Amino acid sequence: MRLRTILIFSLLTVLAWSVGCAQQPEFLYGKVIDAETKEPVSFATIRIQNKAIGVISNDDGGFAIPMKFKEIGEILEITSMGFREQKILISELTSEQINIIMLFPKAIELQEVEVAAKKRRKLSAIEIVRKAITAVPANYPLYSFATVGYYRDYQKKESQYINLNEAILGVFDEGFDTSDNESTSIRIYDYRENMDFQRDTIAQKPYNYKSGLKVIDNAFLWNYGGNEFTILRIHDALRNYDMDSYSFVHRLKYDFVENHSFSREKNTYLANEPLYNISFRKQGPRHYGYGTLYISQRDFSIYKMEYAVYDRLKTIPGNNGNKNETEEQLIFEVITEYQRVNNKMFLNYISFNNTFRLMEPPKFKIEEMSLDLNKLCFVVIFNKEPERRSAVITRFYSLKYKGKRIKLEEIEMEKKRAYLYPKFRTVAESSSFFKELNSYRNKDDMIDLKLFSFEVKSIIDEEGNEINTPTYGNFNQFREFFVQQVKPYATGPEDSLYMTKDKPIFENQPIVKPDDFSELWMNTPLKTIDN
Repeated sequence: MRLRTILIFSLLTVLAWSVGCAQQPEFLYGKVIDAETKEPVSFATIRIQNKAIGVISNDDGGFAIPMKFKEIGEILEITSMGFREQKILISELTSEQINIIMLFPKAIELQEVEVAAKKRRKLSAIEIVRKAITAVPANYPLYSFATVGYYRDYQKKESQYINLNEAILGVFDEGFDTSDNESTSIRIYDYRENMDFQRDTIAQKPYNYKSGLKVIDNAFLWNYGGNEFTILRIHDALRNYDMDSYSFVHRLKYDFVENHSFSREKNTYLANEPLYNISFRKQGPRHYGYGTLYISQRDFSIYKMEYAVYDRLKTIPGNNGNKNETEEQLIFEVITEYQRVNNKMFLNYISFNNTFRLMEPPKFKIEEMSLDLNKLCFVVIFNKEPERRSAVITRFYSLKYKGKRIKLEEIEMEKKRAYLYPKFRTVAESSSFFKELNSYRNKDDMIDLKLFSFEVKSIIDEEGNEINTPTYGNFNQFREFFVQQVKPYATGPEDSLYMTKDKPIFENQPIVKPDDFSELWMNTPLKTIDN
């Protein structure tokens, strides 16, 4: 393929650039964009030509390449499902701006499809999937190998990155005919808690279904006795094709076909390899499952598997819709892509995204309650101004003194203050009540309100927040691994300096940098004013 250089330099503001590059100024930064829609191309593969090293574009299409590759005149090869392969001279990239690289959709070559059709009858979608699953032992490595790559876990709230943790990991796998969880060893080459992005200590806490502080709605994320990376690996249904992976794939080898319906879509390409495009779905009483398989027309290798599960009974706030053009709330999504190396398929990247909700303190609450002996009433001070119609309804207040209910006659409002006037049958009864309270004054001229019990319900503030009602923030949790190097037939070092799988990645784990560590880098997401 002839070398083609198509570059459009972005007109991002100086502020955006300075913020984005302040993290690693020795890097060139780029963004991969669909030339037709102008939308970012997520998870595009960006490789250094003739070197077994590269990165994957982030969700916003962004990527980083060390400056040294420009200095030695390297070439970038950029591929993504459904686009023409692009080659870029790194010397053409600028270090002064974020480089925008356009990818062009690859048209389906009808003649090639017609020729293939004459050789064999057109296979149905389910036949293609069955052949692909049967061919896993032939197409994927049964021997030991290693992958080295960039790992990260983070959360997103309203497109903001939160709690970004990053690492470079070496994964030593004994082959697809072994149990991944039992036989695979992981070495941590480097890690960091990225302090350039917001940290939220509450969102970092473990899931707690008992208190409801942090939960996945209508789902449960098993830890399988392992840490974040172990959870991510188990969600690779191809690597664990004969073991239970995740709902509703379960065991890809035995359960997947029976659990879903399949349809053939328009064929596509990855670089120059034609691929079957198979969509599948599952519809249950509570869940929808939508997915896509991209399968080689040559040997039925599965290049990519996308699967998203939605809650049928919950809609997206704001009705913005999801990528499957429905309004259901996402529960989890797994995207796994493999690449061909030496005629075998090796992991290119895996991304696991689940939603969760975090209980946050009430936005509308009572700040103080006191007794006004001059006005002969109780005073409630709210943190925000209440909506007046609800704040003056007496039945919304429950006040007891020494366990006995105090009826209220009326309520007066003054901005954030509510004056609660008790209802007595006679003036004498009122006088006796407040005289008794006056006798409880302490040396600071205060009355011990422990004598009272007080509850407020159903009152709302001007923004519609109900009193003392917790709110729930919606978050997305991501765990992702992007392969930078594939090493067929490699085995792990004979020592004990491996990651302990049942401990968090960032908690007293051994860190050992390999000899070629300088060839590796963290592809930290761009931090610009856009996101």
